[in-house]
Amino acid sequence: MAARTKTTAKPRPSYRCTECGAQLLKWVGRCSECNAWGTVEEYGAVPIRTTAAGPVSAPAKPIGQVDGQVATARSTGVPELDRVLGGGLVPGAVVLLAGEPGVGKSTLLLDVAAKAASDRHRTLYVTGEESAGQVRLRADRINALSDHLYLAAEQDLGAVLGHIDAVNPGLLILDSVQTIASAELDGAPGGPAQVREVAGALIRASKERGMATLLVGHVTKDGQIAGPRLLEHLVDVVLSFEGDRHARLRLIRGVKNRYGATDEVGCFELHDEGIVGLADPSGLFLTRRDKPVPGTCLTVTLEGKRPLVAEVQALMVDSQIPSPRRTTSGLESPRIAMILAVVERHGGVKLGKQDIYTATVGGVKLTEPSADLAIALAVASSSTDTPLPSNLVAIGEVGLAGEVRRVTGVQRRLAEAHRLGFTHALVPPDPGKVPRGMQVVEVSDIGEALRAIPGRRPRSKPRQEAVTPAQQGAQALARARAQAPVAAHPEELMAGWEPVDSDELG
Repeated sequence: MAARTKTTAKPRPSYRCTECGAQLLKWVGRCSECNAWGTVEEYGAVPIRTTAAGPVSAPAKPIGQVDGQVATARSTGVPELDRVLGGGLVPGAVVLLAGEPGVGKSTLLLDVAAKAASDRHRTLYVTGEESAGQVRLRADRINALSDHLYLAAEQDLGAVLGHIDAVNPGLLILDSVQTIASAELDGAPGGPAQVREVAGALIRASKERGMATLLVGHVTKDGQIAGPRLLEHLVDVVLSFEGDRHARLRLIRGVKNRYGATDEVGCFELHDEGIVGLADPSGLFLTRRDKPVPGTCLTVTLEGKRPLVAEVQALMVDSQIPSPRRTTSGLESPRIAMILAVVERHGGVKLGKQDIYTATVGGVKLTEPSADLAIALAVASSSTDTPLPSNLVAIGEVGLAGEVRRVTGVQRRLAEAHRLGFTHALVPPDPGKVPRGMQVVEVSDIGEALRAIPGRRPRSKPRQEAVTPAQQGAQALARARAQAPVAAHPEELMAGWEPVDSDELG
């Protein structure tokens, strides 16, 4: 059977954006790719073609006859990263790692490059942001040196592909995809057209060679991955590197993963000698004390599938301003405002005239509702100046009606708390199977939970300042007026006053 021939319609003019290089079929005032105004210009005629059938790279075969061993994951040498990837790097997979500047992306990937390099699988590390000497200094600091790790500093796509042909690596690390540009396209590096071209060329090279590729991506001010959204659709795995630059904890979350689950989280600790994985990071979120103090409560949060024990703190002081402060750190402000309203309305704790500060320990951010009960108990503990037991954890979501609702993974949370030595827990009703040796108290509303506080300790009286003689005289005069006899006819005191409606008094 003869192949279908190409048919060409009448040429018609085409338009191109001078800012990003995007091609359009008609003129518009604003480019749909880069949102730039007045950059679309007519540049020629593009014929409309139909694609003819061509030769195939390999014949199709039943899926049962496809060899799956070629797609077996290989460990990166970093267990926490393997956990998020689903066991390791699959040959031919393209992974995009995005994060804020200074969070530790380059440090982590340089450590991965050194540990994954071997005589059978070379590693090529291409940097477009730093010189080769700067990367070598970091490698000396974190002890990431290997004879099978090759380093190149390039910003041209053709040069990067040339290094791939020369080294023939099993792992390619590109830092970053926004710094590489192709000479075949117009536009600055990092533009939508350049990012698409660079990513497409590297993806084709990875699939053809069976080479795993790690791409570093920049993020915008909103935390989104910079560049076209098409980049996230093209790659196989998208990872988000999170962490406060002032804290030691770093988290890697899976946003997209074609080879594993996206609910796994990898925990790392960043220090002067590099970045290391944390198999048990709960110790970073706790404060070691000899005895319990008021205003603290422990909870168990789930980061993906991993349970983590975290500590929430609350501090209440008398406000010196008409509008009391409500300050949070590591917690969501709207959620805290709701919990404070529920504690005051359904728990009977007066909070109106006090400044309230709530925070987490270790820089962790708690966003899931399972920490609501712990926050409410911490606020009540600070209000009554009564410490909670140090071996107690609180798990549960608090509703606006004061009820304590169930959360997912209660059994997994209790098992983690029991493993760390906690013996008591406050949980919503019907928690399921409870670890042996752990006392679990089921609470249905915030009132029952607040009654778990052992007792109410009176606050220490503030120190009285010295009173001057003039103040003593004024106080004596006030006491004398208070003890003066009342007039025989009280209506005389109301002469000249008009009756006031009770609504106006309110």
